[in-house]
Amino acid sequence: MTRWYLLINAVLYLLFVLWCTFGRAQTSRASGYLSLNNDGHVEYLVIYGGLQLGLAAFYAYTAFSPQYHRIALVFSLFIYATIVIYRIGSAWAYWPVSWVTLAVAALEIALLIGAIVAFAKSGDASKTLFG
Repeated sequence: MTRWYLLINAVLYLLFVLWCTFGRAQTSRASGYLSLNNDGHVEYLVIYGGLQLGLAAFYAYTAFSPQYHRIALVFSLFIYATIVIYRIGSAWAYWPVSWVTLAVAALEIALLIGAIVAFAKSGDASKTLFG
């Protein structure tokens, strides 16, 4: 299960990299960025291209390296828990938000739940998160 969870993350991030890189104007507007100057384009591509490509590579590498499954799941728990907290809090603070924001929130919640389930089924659940 862990390998599949990590592969799903890798594929999703790679798809987002391609979509955000080659459809930058469309995806940035759909995400709420009304217009970007040159600095904004650079920053958008760095985060939605470069960072997500790094995450895709990390998840792909760890999916095929069983010795890193635990660290990848712990990483996922930390990343998705904080993202979900910020997403819910900021959506509440700036309500109403678009369907895109809500769809991304649903995906992030699903990935958090997937990380929790994969961690629980990995046999590492009997250990503490840090040990």
